[in-house]
Amino acid sequence: MEHANDYRTLEDIRMRKYELKRQIDDDGKLIGLLWGGLFLKREETTRGQFISNIISHSAMAIDIFLAVRKLKKNYSGLFGRKSKS
Repeated sequence: MEHANDYRTLEDIRMRKYELKRQIDDDGKLIGLLWGGLFLKREETTRGQFISNIISHSAMAIDIFLAVRKLKKNYSGLFGRKSKS
């Protein structure tokens, strides 16, 4: 077959149908593999690791808060507010 729309017999149509079905099945398998790779399960963490992560993230949040507060206090003119002097 030269073109996808150049069908001369019923057998040509059946062959094209088979080719399209095979392509769709192959694409479906590929999409399934890619989709499954998006949602990987996380490894189970122990209670100690969980608590360690909470403390670590809390300390980071406090550091960020204090840094932003200090920057706003020292550079309040950049943020559009007048300083409270």
